[in-house]
Amino acid sequence: MTAFGKLVRTTAFRLTLVYLFLFAIFAASLLGYFAWNTRRLITEEITQTVNAETSEINEIYGRRGLLGLSRAIEYRALRPGANLYLVTTPTGQAVAGNVGALAPGVMATTGWSETAYRRMEEADERDHRALVRVTEMPNGFRLLIGRDLDERRRLFGIVAKAAQWSILIVVVLGLGGGVFVARRVLTRIDAMSGTAHRIMTGDLSERLPVGRSGDELDRLAENLNAMLERIEALMAGLKEVSDNIAHDLKTPLTRLRNRAEEALAKSGGEADYRAALERTIEESDGLIRTFNALLMIARAESGQARGNMDDFDAAEVANGIHELYEPLAEDDGMTLNVRCEPTPVHANRELISQALANLVENAIKYGKPVAQAAGTVVSLDSRQITIEAKREGDQVLLSVTDRGLGIPEADRKHVVERFVRLEASRTLPGSGLGLSLASAVATLHGGELRLGDAQPGLVATLVLPARAGDRVAPPMQDVPQKVA
Repeated sequence: MTAFGKLVRTTAFRLTLVYLFLFAIFAASLLGYFAWNTRRLITEEITQTVNAETSEINEIYGRRGLLGLSRAIEYRALRPGANLYLVTTPTGQAVAGNVGALAPGVMATTGWSETAYRRMEEADERDHRALVRVTEMPNGFRLLIGRDLDERRRLFGIVAKAAQWSILIVVVLGLGGGVFVARRVLTRIDAMSGTAHRIMTGDLSERLPVGRSGDELDRLAENLNAMLERIEALMAGLKEVSDNIAHDLKTPLTRLRNRAEEALAKSGGEADYRAALERTIEESDGLIRTFNALLMIARAESGQARGNMDDFDAAEVANGIHELYEPLAEDDGMTLNVRCEPTPVHANRELISQALANLVENAIKYGKPVAQAAGTVVSLDSRQITIEAKREGDQVLLSVTDRGLGIPEADRKHVVERFVRLEASRTLPGSGLGLSLASAVATLHGGELRLGDAQPGLVATLVLPARAGDRVAPPMQDVPQKVA
């Protein structure tokens, strides 16, 4: 397709033609109304003038008779101007006036009419047009008084010519403006199309150009760029997950195979086979938990869980997690507390519960004080883990606080990635997916996962948007808990 063909097929050019057509119709209608109104005003002026003169002539005829009427007509006919006068006898013979010829039948009918005429002693024989009024006087005489319409015709011609030139200028300028706008829009669309083509070839780092005008194309480009950034992040995450699965799951799968092979090679008794099978089942359960966590993260990041949103109280979830994990915390020498207030939220209850459970599991597993980890007796406060649910402004905060080593600030952005485990936690069981799942769940709900310093320890907080229309709850109170 040629450049001109692409130009005339653009939406901007077609819209320009539509607006140009509508504006031309509007301009023509406006000029037509002006011409018609001007014609009407001139006609009204003529009729008023003719009516006034007719009244004067009839008054002169009443006072001075036919002789005085003839003298008045001859005097007025000699004055310069466009007025017409004619007096005829009942038989149609001219008595006085400046009209040499009329269209047939004009003098036979009284009233207003528009007729062709020629003046007396006029050199050319071209007919003129006039608006005349014929009245019948006493004794059957007829009086014609009128005015030439050449002035009205010239004025109408001026308006018509102005209308023609105006419409021509509007069309030329409109087409020029349409070509300019269409070329400008087409240039920007071509730039966007080129970027989109490069993205389709695999370069996800490309972004659509954004101008400084802030128009609708710029806003569209900004939204598409944000979408491309999200797609690039998801694709990078997919690649990272694939790499992590290839590396991090290779070891447990190899270990699983080696144990099975070892059990077959030793050919021991039933107890040895049973022990080998139990270790195999335990290793398989760990792999299943890892794959379930990956599936849940993928489900959260893809937005598939948005269809299961419901209204519930986040405090109920916090209390449920506390009841579930309190025995496990006690077995590890920790004390699990909960502080909550009514915190209505619109979210996926299953995912919120799973994310909060992951944070509690991490706190129990990695939140032990250093002295306790070394086998030394520590204070009661240093063994506290607190689950907290509260409302702050238009946000709901679900946090888990421990008194362990915490996470260095430099590593907090890194630990939410899949399969990432810090050096201090590599000796403990786990897959490195707990914080990744919590972060994905928070993002799904339009929130975030915040990792902060509890001085000492770590405070991990799920920040979720509060349900619209809910009032801020009264200050929370501690829920009495058992002391470990």
